[in-house]
Order: sequence, then structure tokens, then C-alpha cells
Amino acid sequence: MNKMSEFSRFTNEHAEILAVEIVENVLSGIEAAIPAWEKEQAVSMYIDFFGFFGKSLIDQNKESVPDGLMEWSKKNAARVASDGQISEIAMRYPITREVITDIVTRISIEQGLSVKENAYIIKRLNAMLDISLMETICVFEKLKDANEKGLKKELAKLSAPLVPVSNGVVVLPIIGIIDSFRANYIMEHVIPKVAELNIEKVIIDFSGVYTLNTEIAQYFHEIGEMFRLMGIETFVTGLRPELVQVVIKSAITINRNNSFSNVQQALKSIQK
Repeated sequence: MNKMSEFSRFTNEHAEILAVEIVENVLSGIEAAIPAWEKEQAVSMYIDFFGFFGKSLIDQNKESVPDGLMEWSKKNAARVASDGQISEIAMRYPITREVITDIVTRISIEQGLSVKENAYIIKRLNAMLDISLMETICVFEKLKDANEKGLKKELAKLSAPLVPVSNGVVVLPIIGIIDSFRANYIMEHVIPKVAELNIEKVIIDFSGVYTLNTEIAQYFHEIGEMFRLMGIETFVTGLRPELVQVVIKSAITINRNNSFSNVQQALKSIQK
């Protein structure tokens, strides 16, 4: 067995001990404390790391990237993507690199490896850590983007719920800060639902809207036109003076007979 194979065998056999040493030293280096379960998870990940790192040292294809490394990096990203920041990962890489470099150098000396062999191991280690960091960042950004899109969709649902108030009449309360994404959500999801329910009258209530610009006002004008073409009568309520000014600047005409200060007034008009 050559020295590189012996090094690989040693790191595989002592992977758990080495992984614990890495985690303890990294946490000490960044002066951080983490829960026991997270520490166990980190140790498990470094055990896996030493597994494919050792194999890569004796791989005939020296430039290959172990599949395990890519999966390991994805898990690393997923670990913080739900509620963490990429800085949590990035800040640990320099100290992790330093700690692992010290460990493999120590083992190289103990195993009687030459300076050239130790330099190769460190070069291979740095290459793998660099690849891992890039993959981790890419996966983190994708997961974070997916989470944000999911959150935006959920917020869009909450910002425009349909509230049935009587037979054939629903209130569409517009809530919060409305942007083009939420306005498009109403067009694509709320309007078809109104059609399915055989609604005759829709009360669009703006009393929960914080701000309105001309672009969004135009969106709602188009929504009202779509309802009209569907044979659905539209009522507007809750337009505060500052919102009315935006509507006027947008050159949008609102039927005064169907505009009320609140939902209760609109319902009284409908009942008449």
C-alpha cells in the first residue's frame, strides 16, 4: 500500500474523531455556540466529507469532482436556506480550511509523507473546498429564491381573499402593499374563482391598502373591466383621499353610483 492510500485509509478509519475535532475547532475559532443536535449534524457531514476526500486522493482521475462533494454542498446550503443567511456558511469556510489544513498536515507528518505529497493533499483539499463553497452558494440562492417566490404567492393569497356576504355577492378586500405581482395574482387566480362561483356583484374594498401608484391603479381598472365584460357589477369602497388622487392622475373613471366609503354602505345600496 503506497503512502497516499495509507493516508486515505487512515482518514476514513478516523473520520469521526477528525470530524469532531474540526467542528470543535471551527466553533472555537468563530466563538460560536450551537445546539447539540446541530453539532451532531455538522460532525456527520464532516465524516462524509472525509469519506469522499480520501477516495479522491487515490482516484485515477485526479481532476474529477466526487459526486458526494456536490451532494454534501447541497445539504450544507439546505441547512440554512430556510431561515439563515449565506454569510453563516461563508464565514466558516476560512477557519474550516485552516483547521482541516492543520489536521491533514499533522497526519501527513505522522504517516511519513513527503513535502510534495503533503502539498498535493492540501492542493486537493483547497480545490474541493472551493468547489464546495461555490456549489453551496449557488444552491443556497436557488433555495432562497424558491422560498421567496412561495412566500410571495402566499402573501398574494392573503392580500386578496374572497369573502361571500350574501347570495351572489362577494367582497374582495385588498390588503397591504400591492405590487404588480399581487395584482397579476388577482387577475390570474381570483377572477377565475369569481366566475366559478356565479357571482353577480363584487365589492372591491381598498380600506386596507397602504399605498397605490398609477401602475397598480391601472391594473385594478383592468380588473374592473374584466368583471364588467363577465356581466359582474363592481362596487368600489374604502378609497381614501390620497388613493383617490392617484386614481384621478391615472385618468381612470369610477362610477360614482358604485363608489362608497365603506362596505356597509355598498351592501345597503345593493339590498335596495
